[in-house]
Amino acid sequence: MRNTIGYSLASMFLINLIGGMIVALLLYEVTSKRLNKLYQTSMLIPSFISFTAITYIVYLLLNPELGLLNQILNSFNIESVNWYNEAKYWPIILMIVHIWRDIGMAALYYYAALLSIDKSLFEAAELDGAGKWKQIWYVSVPELLPMASMVVISKMGSILSSSFDLYYQVPMNSGALYPATDVISTYVYRGLIGGNIGSGSAVGLFQSAVGLVLIIVTNAIIKKIDPNKAMF
Repeated sequence: MRNTIGYSLASMFLINLIGGMIVALLLYEVTSKRLNKLYQTSMLIPSFISFTAITYIVYLLLNPELGLLNQILNSFNIESVNWYNEAKYWPIILMIVHIWRDIGMAALYYYAALLSIDKSLFEAAELDGAGKWKQIWYVSVPELLPMASMVVISKMGSILSSSFDLYYQVPMNSGALYPATDVISTYVYRGLIGGNIGSGSAVGLFQSAVGLVLIIVTNAIIKKIDPNKAMF
């Protein structure tokens, strides 16, 4: 539960809210169409790479003997680390992989929202003496808040769900890493493999019920703050 909720909240804020919004704002400031398309494509490509391939990319970096990261450490006379036996490093490793893979897709929604902003708002702000940073803060960010509200509501519904592939395949199901990599999805999977179907079904029902409640509660809170930003 700790890992599942912790990783879900971290990914929601770092990827789907803050990270996605910042990347979208940066993309919006790129005036060259060719460069803009290049940046968008380069950020979206990781989202279409299978987790099997990502697992071996990570392994090439973290291989205890021949991994690139250990070679860099050795070049500075720092002792190699057996990454697949050290759980303390994996919250950071998993979040880096998660951000690299999904930040482009998260930014795409915000970028689409930015494209729908009336250009006259920026022109009016510029006439009032607002520089680029003030235009972003007082025009772009408020226009992105409805999209951010939708993201928060939808992500709160899946707070007890997590990417099975990310937390099972990327750490290569190393038992030594369970304190940092074990989430509800991997726990249920191992239960089903062991023939404990009843427990897996109960956990699945629990996830769905909690997700429904969180969506309703989160939407009610946002509706009370600003009815225009609520989902329903």
